Amino acid sequence: MKCDATIAYGQCWEDADVMLAGLRVRPGDTCLSIASAGDNTLALLAAGAARVIAIDYNPAQLACLALRVAAYKTLKYSELLELYGSRPSTRRLDLYERCRTSLDADARSFWDVRRPILTKGLGHAGRFERYVELFRRWLLPLVHCRARIDQLLEGGTARQCAKFYESKWDNWRWRMLFRIFFSRPVMARLGRDHRCFHFAPGRIADHLLERMRAMLAGPQVGGNPYLQWLLTGHHRSALPFALRPENFHAIRANLHRLEWHCARVEDYVRSTRRDSIDRFNLSNVFEYLSEEVAAAVLRDVARVARPGARAVYWNLFVSRERPADLANLVQVKAAESRALENRSGTLFYSRLVIEEVLHNVSPRSQPEVPYRAPCTFARTAVESAVESF
Repeated sequence: MKCDATIAYGQCWEDADVMLAGLRVRPGDTCLSIASAGDNTLALLAAGAARVIAIDYNPAQLACLALRVAAYKTLKYSELLELYGSRPSTRRLDLYERCRTSLDADARSFWDVRRPILTKGLGHAGRFERYVELFRRWLLPLVHCRARIDQLLEGGTARQCAKFYESKWDNWRWRMLFRIFFSRPVMARLGRDHRCFHFAPGRIADHLLERMRAMLAGPQVGGNPYLQWLLTGHHRSALPFALRPENFHAIRANLHRLEWHCARVEDYVRSTRRDSIDRFNLSNVFEYLSEEVAAAVLRDVARVARPGARAVYWNLFVSRERPADLANLVQVKAAESRALENRSGTLFYSRLVIEEVLHNVSPRSQPEVPYRAPCTFARTAVESAVESF
């Protein structure tokens, strides 16, 4: 593993409650999940999956998952929230030292040189989180005072929230600074890799502002953990699924069901045997693929899926969904997607896609062999735990 790998995301920004509702995980299911920072992958363990396979092409994201696994194994619930950054703490490095013995050599070397990052909390570790911190620290105070931010986060009825947004929040300074900071040039330089915008059309800042309007003017504003983090830098009254107390012990008890691989999704599904996966948490991976490559990956997803399998993924700026030639085999659950999308607390993604495999796709001519990742992170949580003793 490369110690110079960059953490893109220190936490998952997709709403895990919506993901789980769309996937409908059943006991005994095998789930394939884009690792990202690890939160939503761990949520699948609490939902009862028998096996969770996390993949990510960026080894830094797998290091984030590995440290989370170590934290769930080692720390008390309140200590986990401190390490994450959800709660104030002056002892995060001490908490890391306790987790460190449960990490393999590669993960230890990765995090040992990033101790300063952990003083703020694991949820602040990514490039994107540092980007939104700049917005929160330097631009937001030019628009709204702390008291007004607190008032917004108190929430209220749908009518009260809409009125507050229109009369108190949505002024010209907010719109102007938001459009500048979340413009394509600024985001590509400070927040996300410029390659993430290769297929994105139009003015992305206008799209994000409209999505933010839907969140801030809606009744869910008061209990939205993603919004609380964006505006305050920690969680207040709400926590994402994997960090809630009722899910802590279920995740800890099921860590032996988790494995992770350093791989691109297109390579992994192409090399996976037919009829082997029940649920797919695909994040917004198709955002970064051409229409042709995305369609090919979705065909492979359908090929390796068992009948009745479900896939959930998000569109941000680029519209992607099941290719037309799979219409008789894969059903887009449009009404369900819209209903869950309206419940979502995610701040940036514009469209949720839920697809269900009706019949398995005929196998390709290539040999069906399990994927073997070359990365040293291609190991199960159990193997890492055994090595730590």
